Amino acid sequence: MAYYSIFPEKDTTLYSHPDRIHMNAGRDEILELVEEKSTTGNIYYTSRILIKFDNQEIKDVIENKLSKIIDPNHTKVSLNLYAGENKSLTQGHIIEAYPLSESMGWEEGTQRYNAIPPSTTTGSNQAANGATWVYRNENTSSAWPVTGFIPGINTGSYTTSPGGGVWYTGANFRAEHSFYADDDLDLDLDVTSIVQKFSASYYQSAAYPTGIINNGFIIKKPTVTEQDGFGFGELQYFSSNTHTIYPPKLTFKWDDSSYTNYGSSVTLNSGDIFLSLHNNKAKFQRKSKQRFRLTTRKRYPDRTFTTSSNYLETSYLPETSYYSVRDAETDEVIIPFDTSYTKLSANSEGMYFDLWMEGFQPERYYKIMFRIDNNDGINIHDEDYFFKVVR
Repeated sequence: MAYYSIFPEKDTTLYSHPDRIHMNAGRDEILELVEEKSTTGNIYYTSRILIKFDNQEIKDVIENKLSKIIDPNHTKVSLNLYAGENKSLTQGHIIEAYPLSESMGWEEGTQRYNAIPPSTTTGSNQAANGATWVYRNENTSSAWPVTGFIPGINTGSYTTSPGGGVWYTGANFRAEHSFYADDDLDLDLDVTSIVQKFSASYYQSAAYPTGIINNGFIIKKPTVTEQDGFGFGELQYFSSNTHTIYPPKLTFKWDDSSYTNYGSSVTLNSGDIFLSLHNNKAKFQRKSKQRFRLTTRKRYPDRTFTTSSNYLETSYLPETSYYSVRDAETDEVIIPFDTSYTKLSANSEGMYFDLWMEGFQPERYYKIMFRIDNNDGINIHDEDYFFKVVR
């Protein structure tokens, strides 16, 4: 498999609105980017998203599946969030992601949106349980820095409500996703260069700017948009606490295919093709890696005089053949047909591909589909091949 996803260790939303600057939302099912208008005048208060993926899980992918190398020419890492309800959106949007630079870390917390923070009831500046706009955790000595930023290295704060995280800036520290209000609002942020810096820190003991510690990501609107005095609406995304199949994920993509056509076997460059999975066990443990082998041949073999059945001969698909995986219930594309990263492989036993089951949500059924690009054009094969990932 050349797609492998891991899921967040923690995530939350920070709110700059005066009524919510001490509110923690670490257990909320929603992450959101919103600008809330004040009740007195045209002042808009923004929000930002924090999300972190476990160091050990990232290291495991890099060390055991990518051989300790993240080469941007052959590997891509995407930060994906899936849209929920969205309200009053303006037409054009740019979403940014940066690596957090605050080395002291932050806590997810255990509260939800609109939980009453201690400051509301006591009148103090006591932090809520977990990260808020003002504090990294419930310790009142753990405020997000609002001064002392190093030009070209890190920045943070906000003119209306100081706080809201600290992040690295500059080339290769920024990922961007742009879209319009009537587009697909799911986020797909290319964070390859950022994760490459995490990797350099892990394996080369490299310091800034080559390597940085993984403190997570901050997702936000551009600073100019946060401060322009115009609301952009409300963008909601499912958090790691969602009860849907759409939690955020960090997806590693690379080409692990190997194609060798052995002997005098036929390559099926045209015609009606029969394709089947002959070793699909239907259920797989989540911690396992599975190799799926394909039987491929002409659906209606040419008539020849031979002592063996033409139906027993296995042929090869062209190198431009790919697999895809969908959720069986929702038809959501989990792994798309990707001409760079989901190529089928071939060896002396025929066609095959590998899947790591840990990259899938457990206790769900999935469907495998195939795409063959040959002289007849693009051909999609949906033969109702299903499997289930179990805990």
